[in-house]
Amino acid sequence: MRQTATPAPQFTQLLSATRRGARLARLLAVEQLAAWGWPRDSEPTDAAALVVAELAANAVRHGRLEGRGFRLGLVLLPDAGLRIEVTDPRGELAPVRSDVGCGLVIVHALTTDWGVRPFPPSGKTVWAEIEVKPGRHCLEIT
Repeated sequence: MRQTATPAPQFTQLLSATRRGARLARLLAVEQLAAWGWPRDSEPTDAAALVVAELAANAVRHGRLEGRGFRLGLVLLPDAGLRIEVTDPRGELAPVRSDVGCGLVIVHALTTDWGVRPFPPSGKTVWAEIEVKPGRHCLEIT
């Protein structure tokens, strides 16, 4: 009998490109991580909340187009990590890796890697991965 891989647990939500939408992205991320078994007041959950807050704020500030929102995506990685994705409609305004801007310095400090990829036809997805070190919290995903 052939075994199929179990898809990674995922969460996706479309949000308004407003300050309220950015705040809601952070709150929803924490709620989803708690639903997946991450303790609310743990280092990994706090790091994820900060990264989501920064990427969502950037989507609202730099990626906003009138009448269009942004999308938050969370994916639990098989090696006990988390991939955060924020997609907005402004593909021409991609962030760059530099020491300029406090927000992306925070993202760089809290993640194992981050980057940008096009989201056709005109948007972009900024992604970041957080590695959860053994003993930092308990994850029981079935």
